[in-house]
Amino acid sequence: MGFYRVFTEWGLRRRRGRVSSWHMKINAALAKTLLLVASTGMVLPMLAKPPAKPAPVPAQQDATAKAEGDEAEATIPGISVKRAKGGYIGITVDTNGFALSFYDDKKKQIDCDVAQAAARWKPKNTIGEERRMLNPSGDGKTLTSSVVRPPFNFKLFLTLLSADGQVVESFDGIDFRG
Repeated sequence: MGFYRVFTEWGLRRRRGRVSSWHMKINAALAKTLLLVASTGMVLPMLAKPPAKPAPVPAQQDATAKAEGDEAEATIPGISVKRAKGGYIGITVDTNGFALSFYDDKKKQIDCDVAQAAARWKPKNTIGEERRMLNPSGDGKTLTSSVVRPPFNFKLFLTLLSADGQVVESFDGIDFRG
């Protein structure tokens, strides 16, 4: 490339033996306007009054207070999905990979009623799909997989398998945000 061509591509031009930039000149009115906007942006917050603190709310008795024998409703960690035959599954990502837990209708953890699970998803940062088999852990209440890399923002397809390899239940398109 020639010397003149490089300067014209960068927006520079030669004038009286020196290089000048025609697109970097700032108009005086524009400079004054920018200075005024910047200074009011710093001064106005200093002049504004601090927000008033809200008054404390007096303690109220809950009209729907539970009886002494009732327990609070249990929560399922991670993403919970209702099963067709009753109960729930909870899907979380532990330090190593997926952890699939099984719960009854009262959301109490139970033992696994399947031998394995197959998980499939399309991660945002790679091409193609990733698949993992979830196998029983030592406690017998969860199925775990090998390492799953972030980001954890995808649609998960999960298939529960019996000991002989037959499909017990299938979950399609679980919005996983872990």
